[in-house]
Amino acid sequence: MKTILSTLLVLVIAGGAAAWGGWTLYQDFLAAPVTLDQEQVVYRVREGATIRGVAHDLADRGWIPSRFLFTMHAYETEQQNALKAGEYAIEAGMTPQQVLALLTSGKSIQFPVTFVPGMTFREALAAIGEVGVFHIQLDGLSDAELAARLGIDAEHPEGWLFPDTYLFARDTSDVEILTRAHERMRTVLKEEWAERSDDLPVETPYEALILASIVEKETGKAGERPRIAGVFTRRLEQGMKLQTDPTVIYGLGDEFDGDITREHLRRETPYNTYVIPALPPTPIALPGREAIHAVLHPADGDELFFVARGDGSHYFSATLDEHNCAVRHYQLNQPCADLRDDEVGDAAEVPDDEPETAATDA
Repeated sequence: MKTILSTLLVLVIAGGAAAWGGWTLYQDFLAAPVTLDQEQVVYRVREGATIRGVAHDLADRGWIPSRFLFTMHAYETEQQNALKAGEYAIEAGMTPQQVLALLTSGKSIQFPVTFVPGMTFREALAAIGEVGVFHIQLDGLSDAELAARLGIDAEHPEGWLFPDTYLFARDTSDVEILTRAHERMRTVLKEEWAERSDDLPVETPYEALILASIVEKETGKAGERPRIAGVFTRRLEQGMKLQTDPTVIYGLGDEFDGDITREHLRRETPYNTYVIPALPPTPIALPGREAIHAVLHPADGDELFFVARGDGSHYFSATLDEHNCAVRHYQLNQPCADLRDDEVGDAAEVPDDEPETAATDA
């Protein structure tokens, strides 16, 4: 009997020691850093991946010593079904439990795509493709088809993306990317429209978007936007043509080769604001919040003209005579004494009876 008890005691002690040893081995596994041959590696969890499959893969790469213990930890912490598809940056010094936490966090590597204020919708679409990691679904669609696919409440998608830098995981679709930018634009436009000034010539948020796109294309200086918006606002109020080169260029499309001509200014297109006595039918670019705000809060004044000074700024005039003088001085390098040196503005503009030699600023 004593022999049996002794044997049982030995077995219990041995089992306890084995269990303690196993637990210690498990704890050591969790605390030891993964084995990498560089400071950071990128690991991709594919859609539908299982915890056992990932554990095998990590062990096969030599990053962890035991696929069993990695899987065991996932089940112990109830993360066996929590993997999130994506690309993850695993860094030297991370432990297996930190790696598992990362792969289940959804905090995958994000790739930036930037829509610059003033770019067109088609240029934004091209920018997505240039990143090279996103899923392209919209190639070859017409403007109307693009608008419908993205849920844009207009026949033309131009102007309906908010310019900004957005971050997305690999294989995100261009539909998802553009939809986010569109929803952001709708939000910004709604916010700005709600705070607009009184008695504006633009009667709808869409008209504000159109005019804001023109202001965006006309100036590279933030401080000039309200003043440019003021010029266009007064022109609309007085029934004058906007006469702005960017709309002409947009209407020319691929035909424009970088040089705007007198024939271009006279050609009848829906976007030629030297011909049409109103806003063009759609925006011509993606306006930023500042341009939208400027259109809805235009600067006061009596200026009706502006011309590029050649340094990124513009000279503003209230009269045609002064404007003609500014055109001769800044664009034709001809002397003209009647100018105010403190004037700064954006994009050149020419009224109907302007001399043919006075081209507008593109």
